[in-house]
Amino acid sequence: MKLSYGWVVVGAGMLTTCVGMGTTFSLAVFLQPMSVDTGWSRTGISSAATIVFLAMGFAAFGWGVLSDRYGPRIVVLAGSLLLGLGVIAASQATSLLEFQLLFGVLGGIAGGAFYAPLTAVAVAWFEQNRSIAVALISAGVGMAPLTVAPSVRWLITAYDWRTAMLVIGCAAMVLLIPAALLIRKPPVALALRPTGSSSSAPRRTVATEPPMTAIQAFRTPAFAALALTHFACCAAHSGPIFHMVTYAIVCGIAPMAAVSVYGVAGLAGLGGRIAFGLSADKYGVKPVLVIGLVIQATAAGTYLFVSQLGEFYGLAVIFALAYGGVMPLYAILVRDYFGLHIMGTVYGAVSAAASLGMALGPVAGGWVFDSTGGYGWLYIGSFGIGLGAVAIALTFKPVPKPPVDMVPQAA
Repeated sequence: MKLSYGWVVVGAGMLTTCVGMGTTFSLAVFLQPMSVDTGWSRTGISSAATIVFLAMGFAAFGWGVLSDRYGPRIVVLAGSLLLGLGVIAASQATSLLEFQLLFGVLGGIAGGAFYAPLTAVAVAWFEQNRSIAVALISAGVGMAPLTVAPSVRWLITAYDWRTAMLVIGCAAMVLLIPAALLIRKPPVALALRPTGSSSSAPRRTVATEPPMTAIQAFRTPAFAALALTHFACCAAHSGPIFHMVTYAIVCGIAPMAAVSVYGVAGLAGLGGRIAFGLSADKYGVKPVLVIGLVIQATAAGTYLFVSQLGEFYGLAVIFALAYGGVMPLYAILVRDYFGLHIMGTVYGAVSAAASLGMALGPVAGGWVFDSTGGYGWLYIGSFGIGLGAVAIALTFKPVPKPPVDMVPQAA
């Protein structure tokens, strides 16, 4: 049987999300050595991560629109170039403001070009294996702590943070530009297959695609619930993820061992994405999402009670299984509610809300630490916001079905 080119797209997408998102998220590893070397506050450096997520959020919507109009390849290629140039320039920054603008703004705009457009094109390529395809694209993000983060830590130890950041920026362009050239849209006939169809089932034509524009979609309760849940979900886990390495070091864990906790979280998140994707196919997206959000909130609050390396490993596994597992589910819901024809735009908007949530955690954690000398209130706040995400997710309505006259009739 001929292998679908969609799997090539998925492979390139995994590499892109791993290197692209891993490069922007690597600031968590740079945080402590940068603060020591430059004297910049942790709040100030963490603010660069907040700027990344804010810029990523606004850019994700624009990239999504461009992806729907011109295709994902040019979007991913532009993001790859911008990411490499921004990180290379940030490595030579001489002031905190300069660093925040270069790494935060340029890196954030570039980061918005990866996850949402790649997820949308993966969904378009697959019908039978859609959840796995989306999970694998998302799994690239989970691989970053296993690959990019240890590489950054090794480079910092061997050289210094500036050299490490310079090398990471160059490597990002070398790896991502060829990967971007492999990305392409599926054939039109494949992209127009409806939700729930199979290779042997009757197929609806383009006329059966949900008759909704992006503007109309933005006005629906379904979009509001999805966007708000994704916002609260990311706001709950961003702080504990970003400050995971630093908190472990504060608790007396050696720096390389602290980074290994981050790596364990990445491995667990990788497994969570696949496990939750398979579970959603079997039991439905909503119940699996709600369960994952409950586990995430509980794990975030549990950080208050850990201090030993073994405890960090155990909690990292549980926490990452949950936050990694729920991430691909939002794309499936967007596809099911709104269809493929506007998915890049709508999922870009949902991802923008998620990025705003991600923006809260890094700066909040830095401010809490600088103000109190610890991270206690960060985890209390993350627990509360996580419960809020659960409450909103419970309001999701069933996925709307097509009108009766649009369903194919048996011959």
